[in-house]
Amino acid sequence: MASSLDELIQRADLDGLVRHVDDTCSSREWDHLLRIRDNARNAVKTGRQLWPIATLANYRLALWAPAHLAVRALDDEARTFMPGPVSEILALHHSWEDLEPHLEFSHDRSLVAYERALRGDVIPPHEDHALEIPFAPAPWEPPYALASYNDDGVVDDMPSLALQWHTADTREADALEDDTVPAFARMMEPWTAHSNGVSRAVVVEGEIEDAFGALGLQDVSFSQVTSYSALQWLAWAASSGGAHGKRRGVASGRSEALWLLATFTGLADTWPRSFDELGDVVNNLEYFAFTAANHSQHGWWLQLAIVDPDEGLTTALIARDHV
Repeated sequence: MASSLDELIQRADLDGLVRHVDDTCSSREWDHLLRIRDNARNAVKTGRQLWPIATLANYRLALWAPAHLAVRALDDEARTFMPGPVSEILALHHSWEDLEPHLEFSHDRSLVAYERALRGDVIPPHEDHALEIPFAPAPWEPPYALASYNDDGVVDDMPSLALQWHTADTREADALEDDTVPAFARMMEPWTAHSNGVSRAVVVEGEIEDAFGALGLQDVSFSQVTSYSALQWLAWAASSGGAHGKRRGVASGRSEALWLLATFTGLADTWPRSFDELGDVVNNLEYFAFTAANHSQHGWWLQLAIVDPDEGLTTALIARDHV
């Protein structure tokens, strides 16, 4: 196989190298897969545009190789164009017990720990909490939507929602200056900066009708959803890259969704707060999915209004991305 690899690299034969990667994975020759990655990366320095092969080999290494070799995907620049974060890809088929001895103490190690905790592994409390939230979800959190990866890429379908639509009126209202707006923009950056998506958020003093009016929505329908469904939906949107952007991963998506809710309810000022306190606040909010005649629901979408009845505030969030 070695001589065949050298010839393919010399010719910069992309199709042949893809088949070579497939054959190497089928025969489970993981050391050779690592060599393909390194040789393809080095060939770029000679003007051969083989970075897609380096990326493909690095992706398959993280996805399928044994843990001691799979973690090598973290030490290479070829992860830049992978379909998701290496931490999430590693966590799909490798347990924390298998990965932990081979992971250097770093931000990446912590993200892998978060990803494995969301898949049921128990992470020791002494591990670094890079995201400033507990590894394991609290009882008030939902089962988050976990992406799956295969040889062709990522599958991260939107969570299903049980919706019963009701017609809503709209009222003219002025939007407030509120930190929730830039927090939502940051949360949706993979959709808006790296894909075709758009996002918008408003915060108003009032109810959902006021928030709908501040957004300029027409012919609105809404459906109340549970805090479980709302948080699962927010975390899915924050995890996803939309149509073309790169995924953040569910661990980081969960963190972004919780930060958004903490910002809206005023708990972000002293973050990280007691998780039990955050849970009490999240459960006290009211959540509404909504549709509008001038905002489609095709492709990737999030349209959610959140009411804080204690403070008399409502935020309405819109994000859309189309293929």
